[in-house]
Amino acid sequence: MPRRRNPAPPGEPPQDLPEIIVQRSARRTKTVSAHFSGEAVVLAVPQRATRAQIAHWSATLVPRVVAKRRAAETKARARGTDAALEELAERLSRIYLEGRARPTSVSWSSRQNTRWGSATPSTGTIRISRRLVDAPAWVLETVVLHELVHLLEAHHDERFWELANRHPRSQDARHFLDGVAWADARSSPDDD
Repeated sequence: MPRRRNPAPPGEPPQDLPEIIVQRSARRTKTVSAHFSGEAVVLAVPQRATRAQIAHWSATLVPRVVAKRRAAETKARARGTDAALEELAERLSRIYLEGRARPTSVSWSSRQNTRWGSATPSTGTIRISRRLVDAPAWVLETVVLHELVHLLEAHHDERFWELANRHPRSQDARHFLDGVAWADARSSPDDD
C-alpha cells in the first residue's frame, strides 16, 4: 500500500494535512472515500485511479475530512467546560422538567471515578464525572437529567423514574453506561 505525505496539486504548496495513505481497491469502480485511521487519513480509491485523480482527491476530499475532525474536536473541548454543562442542564430542565430544576452550579468532576454524577439537593450543586466528556451527547444528557431530577425528587422512587425517563434515550444510556462500567471492571488491575 503506497504512502503519500501531504500531496498537493502541481504549483500549490502542501497544506497542513496529516499523513495520507492511499488504499487502492479492485472492488471500487467509481467511489472514493476518506477516513481517519489513527492519525493518518486513508484515501480509498479505485484500483485504476490515476496519479492526477489521487492528487485531486487528496486536495479536495482529505481537507474536508480533516476540517470535520477539527470541528468535532473544537466542539468537544467547548463541551468540556463547566459553562457548557450549565447550559445543557438549563436546557434539559426547560425541556423535560418544565424548568423546575434550578441547580446553583453544574460542574465537571475529575474525582468521580465510580459514579457518573451526583447532586446535592440541599445546596443545588450537581457534579458530573469528567469520564463522560467524550460520551455520546444522549448519554451525557441522560446523566445530567438524572441529577436534575434529584434536585426535585431525592429518592429513586416511582415519581423519580417517571421524570428521569422523559429523555427518549434514557434506557439506551443506561445500557451504554452499564457496558462501560462492565468494561472498566474487566480492565481493573485487581483482576490479574
